[in-house]
Amino acid sequence: MKKLLLGGVALIASVAGGPAIAADMPLKAVPASCIGGGDPYKNYACLEAYLGEDFVTRFINYYRLEWGKDSAPADPKAPPGRIADWPPTPQTTPPMPFTEWPYGGSTTIGVTRPSSVDSPLMAALGNTDAGKWLNDAHIQIYGWVNVGGNISTNTTRPGGNWPIAYMYTPNTVQLDQAVVYFERLPDTVQRDHVDWGFRVSGLYGENYRYTTAYGLWSYQLLGHNLVNGFDAPMVYGELYFPQIAQGLLVRVGRFISLPDIEAQLAPNNYMYSHSMTYTFDNYTNTGIQGTLAVSKNLFLQLGITVGSDTMPWNAGRTMPNPFPNPLYPTTSMLKDPGAKPSVTGCIRYQTDSGHDNIYLCADAANDGVFGYNNLQWYGMTYYHKFNDQWHLSFETYTLGERNVPNINNPLVQGIVAAGGTPFSNPNSGIMYNAPNLAQCSDINALTCTTQVFTAVAYLNYRHSALDNISFRAEFYDDMEGQRTGTKTRYVDAGIGWQHWLSPQIEFRPEANFYKSLDAPAFNGNFNALPVAIAPTKDFTWIASMDVIVHF
Repeated sequence: MKKLLLGGVALIASVAGGPAIAADMPLKAVPASCIGGGDPYKNYACLEAYLGEDFVTRFINYYRLEWGKDSAPADPKAPPGRIADWPPTPQTTPPMPFTEWPYGGSTTIGVTRPSSVDSPLMAALGNTDAGKWLNDAHIQIYGWVNVGGNISTNTTRPGGNWPIAYMYTPNTVQLDQAVVYFERLPDTVQRDHVDWGFRVSGLYGENYRYTTAYGLWSYQLLGHNLVNGFDAPMVYGELYFPQIAQGLLVRVGRFISLPDIEAQLAPNNYMYSHSMTYTFDNYTNTGIQGTLAVSKNLFLQLGITVGSDTMPWNAGRTMPNPFPNPLYPTTSMLKDPGAKPSVTGCIRYQTDSGHDNIYLCADAANDGVFGYNNLQWYGMTYYHKFNDQWHLSFETYTLGERNVPNINNPLVQGIVAAGGTPFSNPNSGIMYNAPNLAQCSDINALTCTTQVFTAVAYLNYRHSALDNISFRAEFYDDMEGQRTGTKTRYVDAGIGWQHWLSPQIEFRPEANFYKSLDAPAFNGNFNALPVAIAPTKDFTWIASMDVIVHF
């Protein structure tokens, strides 16, 4: 991962300072109307003259060009960006985090053209040898840096905001994520040839804590509880077959799990904070996922993965059991009992107007036995556009696991202390952030089935082309306390403002209130050593803000 990030930096540095820089490549003849730079928004032919010749100048000038605008200058020679009879684009970015109603496991079918990401870095590289090669190959390198901070009524540091995630330590400023993508987008608008694509992502910062998959650099989180770490949440290849129905896209590799309004990647969220609904469900899957556009309205998805948030090499892998017991009676046990073949299936329907979209999913379904985030997710998202200013995003689901050890049972407590479960086993390498156990209603039960029910809604108001205001309301019921660590129901509400200075820079201030209805859930730290700090508060207020700078 470090080599990947350093390689990207080295490429940029070699282009910016090496012998093949743009200063050695004179610009083409400048149209008379573009002498002195011109305005690419009025005359796209002036873009190269406006940007200049050397890497640094072009990089800075691209930010200057888009400052105060809501889009890049339009190339009049660009091919159509969506299939002609497809439902109209429901949103714009800015100010929304997406243009199409979100669905996972696939590049958006019918509306994707190669090299379509608006990137200052790619503009700066445009007249270099490396940039020309990348453009000819339809490969783009881009990303962003995301920094944020919060002011909270919680005081325990670190971890006192938990189970509010993505800013789990109160009253701090942090590097949320620095992200680089190496990407080729398949052309899903054309209908005459099979196309291909890929994405390799690199992420560093506090947010690695929420993308980590067991077995892939997970020692950072599970062995050392590092505040910042690195991950590659998306490493996949894609093939697009336009001749099958209205298009079939097949993705193979590691990718973000399919459902949800939100995403780990900062630009894909309305607000800086994330709902609890998003925080405590599946994050990434590894396997193969197919998405079939049966028609312009109906999409079907089917995939096979190795559980959820775990790596394929964990499947079937065993380790010695230092303490055979009634839960795990043999001398060896599976490293991750949830690492097994799992099925994801989804149905997506969108109306001709594009104003309504419903997305039903079962994510990474298997026998549901207790594993590392082996969550059996069944739910839906629904989007409704009232008009060009207002739209609603709604999500609800239930999830759970079977045979989760009962931490309320004294015998189970002893088994865990002796390392007799997969995630307390000293051979697992897990010292921190192990999957929580169940707080079963029957103290005599060794295990029970855990369940969560949740619902969250975002009501969004597009105030201007560069401003959106989001209202979020949520109910989350952690029935056995296995997801958050506290057996309780939660309610929360918040308001956030997303303001874009340009398509490349945005900031998102917000304020949120959280309440746990049945027990204190805030201002503790379950990972504190040698003794965990129990939560002391049943409510919290948090004001926060982040800044995202794209490149």
